[in-house]
Amino acid sequence: MKIKQLEIFAIDLPLVEPFIVSYDTYPSMPSIIVKLTTECGLVGWGESVPDDHVTGETFEGTYAVIKDRLAPKLIGANPMEFEKIHELMDKLVKDAPAAKAAIDIACFDVTGKKLGVPVYQLIGGRYHEKFPVTHVLSIGEPEKMAREAEERVGEGYRSFKMKVGRDVASDVARIQAVRERVGIDIAIRVDVNQGWKNSGNTLQALQALQGAGLDWLEQPVVADDIDAMVEIKSKTTVPVMIDEGLCGVRDMREIIAKRAADKVNIKLMKCGGIYPAMKLAAMAEMAGMECQIGSMLESSVGSSAGFHVAFSKKVMTSVELTGPLKFSKDIGDLKASYKIPFIELGAGKGLGVKVDEGILAELTQYSDVVKG
Repeated sequence: MKIKQLEIFAIDLPLVEPFIVSYDTYPSMPSIIVKLTTECGLVGWGESVPDDHVTGETFEGTYAVIKDRLAPKLIGANPMEFEKIHELMDKLVKDAPAAKAAIDIACFDVTGKKLGVPVYQLIGGRYHEKFPVTHVLSIGEPEKMAREAEERVGEGYRSFKMKVGRDVASDVARIQAVRERVGIDIAIRVDVNQGWKNSGNTLQALQALQGAGLDWLEQPVVADDIDAMVEIKSKTTVPVMIDEGLCGVRDMREIIAKRAADKVNIKLMKCGGIYPAMKLAAMAEMAGMECQIGSMLESSVGSSAGFHVAFSKKVMTSVELTGPLKFSKDIGDLKASYKIPFIELGAGKGLGVKVDEGILAELTQYSDVVKG
């Protein structure tokens, strides 16, 4: 099996409401979709959602890397040879993980379809039967976040990820408001997205939140300050998770060596796709750290890829892949798999996602085709 053609689509996914994190507000979510076609006529779908705050990749630059650097050299390659595919991409471009993720995901999708199995059967087989779905609360006023949390509990949600990171005082008020509204039996995970900057601010916040019963605290300090994570971990009983501070193998080696986290958030867009994500999960497992699969708010394509990784590994204890629930229009049908409060992944071939090419065309801003 050889790659015959790669089509690249720049799309804009409409959100039900703006997604607000510490460093930006997203009224909609730009995404790059890749359609890989083989000489035997099989199609694999991939997705790239770059984030210049996290991976250092702009949307325009990522599109150009896929179109001009990666795609032309992949024509004629065997998409089933994942190690060779990544070796080739790494020789062509240093880093650029979100760009490589789109190719990686498309290769896994088409390989699963060729062999007639779900992607999770290619990477260890299915381990988990279902995962709880965590609702993500965008940054807002305390009362607004508390009201939304209360409404979601009424819909069946049992866990929340709270986006904070504006300043310690207002963030503490947000967290306390949500906890007071939903009660102590509901799980609350706090994601600061680097917004508290340093260990001093973070420890001040944790002291004020001693009675809040947090599941864990995610990336409170700037991404490259691993030593601050070490200090925070040594001075609190709240489990700490690294997200933006973990992109690839080099980061993971330092995190393990310094025992800088209890948990790690692996995202396909940060590490380069399914194949590199499995390597990071294996490293974390050997170090005794739990893993989560997170996302940059991908469509059904990228979200499904993340779920296949999560469902195949024992070390994966949580997922936060909520893109299909937050989009008012999606190119795929993964939303049907969310059975609140759980996600139940099907057994379809490849990613198991049916892409609606009519909606894809409707959301496309511009596109290109690379042929052999």
